[in-house]
Amino acid sequence: MISIGSRRSVLRAALSLAALAAVIATATQGAQAQTDPAANYPSKPVRVIVPFAAGGGNDIFARLVGQKLGEVLGATIVIENRPAAGGRPAAEFAAREPADGYTLFVGASGVMSIASAVYPKLAYHPTKSFIPLSMIANFPLIMTTPITNPAKTVAQLAAYAKAHPDKSNYGTTSPAFTIASELLKLKTGMPGVAIPWKSSNEMVLCVAAENCLFSIADGPPAVPMVKSGKVRGMAVTGAERSPELPDVPSMAEAGYPEVNTKLWSGFFVAAATPPAIAKKLETALQRAIKDPDVSAKLKGMAVNPGGTSSEEFRKMIDADIQSYVAVVKAADLKFDE
Repeated sequence: MISIGSRRSVLRAALSLAALAAVIATATQGAQAQTDPAANYPSKPVRVIVPFAAGGGNDIFARLVGQKLGEVLGATIVIENRPAAGGRPAAEFAAREPADGYTLFVGASGVMSIASAVYPKLAYHPTKSFIPLSMIANFPLIMTTPITNPAKTVAQLAAYAKAHPDKSNYGTTSPAFTIASELLKLKTGMPGVAIPWKSSNEMVLCVAAENCLFSIADGPPAVPMVKSGKVRGMAVTGAERSPELPDVPSMAEAGYPEVNTKLWSGFFVAAATPPAIAKKLETALQRAIKDPDVSAKLKGMAVNPGGTSSEEFRKMIDADIQSYVAVVKAADLKFDE
C-alpha cells in the first residue's frame, strides 16, 4: 500500500516533469522561430500590391489567386491597388517595404522586364530588387489588319507595307506593344510608324476603321473583333495558335518564329526576404495557381496558367530583358520616362 505522503510526492514529481516539458517545448519553439523565420509565418494579414486599378486583368489575377493563397497559408490576403505611371511607382514602393514576406507585389511584364529594358534610370530591377516567386499566367498577342486589305498572310502584309510605305502604320499604347510591333518590322523588313492610343481597344478600332495597317494587341479587345469579322486575324505571337482563334496561325507558322512576344503577370517579394519565407510563399503560390478551379478560371480568361518555380520565373524574366534590350537597340527606340 502507498501512503498518502508518497502519493503526494509522486503527484508533485509528475507535475514538475509536466512543467519542465512545457518549458522545454516553449524554449524549443522559441529557438525554432529564431532559426526558422517561416515557422510562425504568416502571423498577420499579407498585403498584395497591385500596380493597376481595380477591375483590370492584373487585379483580377491577384484576387483570384490571392483568395486561394489565403486558404493555403491560412492567412488573410489584403489587395491594395496603387495605379500610377504605368505601375512603376507601385513597384518602387513594394521594393522599399520591409522584407518580411507580408508585402507581395503583382508585377506584369510591362512593369518588370519591359520597363527594365526601356528605362535606363529605372529605380528597381525585377530579379535584383525582388525575388520572382511564381508566374500567374502568360498570354500571346494578336496581330490584326483591316478586312479590306488584300494581304492574307504576314508575308503578304509585309510586301504590301513595303510597296505602300505611306500607308504603313500601327497602333500602340505602351512599350510592350511597341516592342512587339518593332520586332515584327525587324524580322520582316517592313516599314511602320507608331500611332499612340490610350487603350488596346482603341488600337484595334484603329485597324477596323482602316486608319492603322496593323496592330499587335492583347486578346480581350482583339479576339472579339476578329470573331465578329471587323478585323482580320493575321497571326498569334509565339509558336502556338490560340484556342480562342483556332483558324489564325501562329507567328512561327507564318514564318516568323522570332516574333514570340508574350505578356505575363506574376508574384514578387522584396529581395531581402528570408529564404525560408520566400520558399514557403513560392510553394503556396504554386499550389494556389495550379488549383483546378483557379486554373480553369484563368484559362477562361484566354491566358495560359503559370505556377512556375521561382528559379524558372527568374530565368524567364532575365531572358525577356535581354530579348527586349536587343529590340530596343536594333530599332533605336526611345521612351519617355
